[in-house]
Amino acid sequence: MKKNYKRVFTLLLTAAMGLSLTACGGGSTSTGTETGSGTKAESGKDEGDKVVIRFFHRWPNDPKNSMFQELVKEYMAENPNVDIQMDSIINDQYKEKIRMVVSTDEIPDMFSSWSGTFAKEMIASGNVMELNQVYDEDKEWSSQIAGASVDGFTFDGTAYAIPWSQDGKVFYYNKKIFADNNLEIPKTWNEFITVLDSLKAAGYETPIVEGLSDNWAVLHYLGTMNQRMLDAEVLAKDYKAETGEFTDPAYVEVLKKWQQLTSYMGETSVAIDHETARNTYFAAGEAPIMYLQFAEIPMLEKVIPEDFEYGFFNFPSFEEGKGDPDGLTGAPEGFMISNKAKNPEECVKFLKWLVSKKGGEALTTKAGDISSVAGAVDETNALPSQLEAMDIIKSASTLVPWFDNACDPSIYTVYGQGAQAIAAGDETPESVMEQVKEAAAGLRK
Repeated sequence: MKKNYKRVFTLLLTAAMGLSLTACGGGSTSTGTETGSGTKAESGKDEGDKVVIRFFHRWPNDPKNSMFQELVKEYMAENPNVDIQMDSIINDQYKEKIRMVVSTDEIPDMFSSWSGTFAKEMIASGNVMELNQVYDEDKEWSSQIAGASVDGFTFDGTAYAIPWSQDGKVFYYNKKIFADNNLEIPKTWNEFITVLDSLKAAGYETPIVEGLSDNWAVLHYLGTMNQRMLDAEVLAKDYKAETGEFTDPAYVEVLKKWQQLTSYMGETSVAIDHETARNTYFAAGEAPIMYLQFAEIPMLEKVIPEDFEYGFFNFPSFEEGKGDPDGLTGAPEGFMISNKAKNPEECVKFLKWLVSKKGGEALTTKAGDISSVAGAVDETNALPSQLEAMDIIKSASTLVPWFDNACDPSIYTVYGQGAQAIAAGDETPESVMEQVKEAAAGLRK
């Protein structure tokens, strides 16, 4: 990154980076906070002249929680008839809680959701409001939201959420190391392996690093590699619980390539987590390449030296692959509205206010995430790398959902644990796929 930008954004990024252990992995045991009047009330019931709206999300940590509190406070000041009671708990606890209440009368009026399979699970409850009319009635607002992000929450032609953020995952690389070794950006898997071999020959014992103790980080690789290798129709069939078989031999080939790739990560990667890999190895220049989310830009900026410059390249294509080589692994997150909300029009009004240029600017500049709203950030309020990330997301042919949002937990859990065992030398690609097939068969019963 250019030095002048790093100086300009030092204070900005300090707030955005101090808390999160990983981009996806969570990192706090905070049980949540409430905003608003502080008085418990049943959704929609008046407290004096106020309409009460319950808002539930998964970001109890700063900077996001403080950002939400500031935005909610500002909105309520502009709309004194509304009392937004906000509650939040950390990632995994949030998943458990929202799954418990989504089919009950305790469902919040508004709540955050991942796209893909998780969104489908919420929709299957029958308690999620359809939003096509909301999008159609205000084109001036809806036209500013990234279409690919809306698609992540659209099923059978119906939209069920308003996307708040978007993300993508690419390889970050150390520009100086690549230049010093006359390396070009790899487009194919064989070119990628050649780059790794060249870096190893140049003295980098760990040319690519990952924290393989984090299962979610492993799953991000596997989801991308499956998408690159398998025909899209095969993946769609196998990722459905009722039809999944995982018998295509290409799955074994993917795990063989995974085994090949992890051989370049060294023994250390098996013992460390993603944050340690990013902050200790990639940021220090010991490992020239790492697979990272765009949401990690602020975290990386905090720990890299002043003269460190990094670039991006998408996951290379497999020469024998049948998947879309221009897809980008990543997914939007957004907000759903319960169709049991007693004041849905007030929920819509707030979310349109939140998912706007104003809210998008706050999300990117204060929390470091990439807004789904066009024009929310520009060169005056975002890092050059964040603007480049937005362009990459926009130019992707499709957004490939995170593996743990694409299929049933019983599948991705076995898959991820098996891939960790492959990296440690305790399992083979063939043995892991047998376990995956057994898990899939159990779901079809």
